[in-house]
Amino acid sequence: RPQKVCLCPFLPVHPLKVSTCLYIIQHPAEESRVLRTVPLLAACLPPDKCKILVGRRFNEDRYPELATVCRNPNTLILYPGAEATNLEEVAVISSSPSVMIIIDGTWSQAKDIFYKNSLFRLPKQVQLKPSISSQYVIRTQPTNTCLSTLECAAVALSIMEKNKSIQETILHPLQALCSFQLQHGAQIHHSKEHLLKNGLYDKPMPKNKRKLRRMELLVNNIKI
Repeated sequence: RPQKVCLCPFLPVHPLKVSTCLYIIQHPAEESRVLRTVPLLAACLPPDKCKILVGRRFNEDRYPELATVCRNPNTLILYPGAEATNLEEVAVISSSPSVMIIIDGTWSQAKDIFYKNSLFRLPKQVQLKPSISSQYVIRTQPTNTCLSTLECAAVALSIMEKNKSIQETILHPLQALCSFQLQHGAQIHHSKEHLLKNGLYDKPMPKNKRKLRRMELLVNNIKI
């Protein structure tokens, strides 16, 4: 893999002008990952439109600004589930700038953060339609339609700002990153769903019954 790669030529010349403010809630484990997408996302947006908070637990005493944001009727949290509404169907309550909260981490880390922080169940919960496959091919995703944090933000902003070019602009540095890595020896990572369905999963099957059940659901196309 390349020791140093400059992605500046693939970033927008000027930060994108957006009215939506993103709050990225990042699990501490993501900070140590070499190939993470949030720094690329932050480089595409003005500093006041992409705020990153690192931690596992968020309460009102330590994060009063976040608590205020979570109580704002124009705030949405991007987290799929039975209670979530497709983002395309959500109408912003007023003309005020809206806020989107996105949790950055593995699926298990994101689930832990979402369910163990009551603040994150105050905003309206939304999800993206599973219409595109991840281009973040140098990291294994659980399913074929799971997206990286950058990709989620790119799609969400393009919808909320009603500007499809935003998605293309934000994805550009990610595509360059993956291309550079593949040119220097990195391998394409298929999703765990793809590997299981095609008999290519070469790791020991988990002994934990819950994890084993999740794998069975992936194979049978059941939403988890």
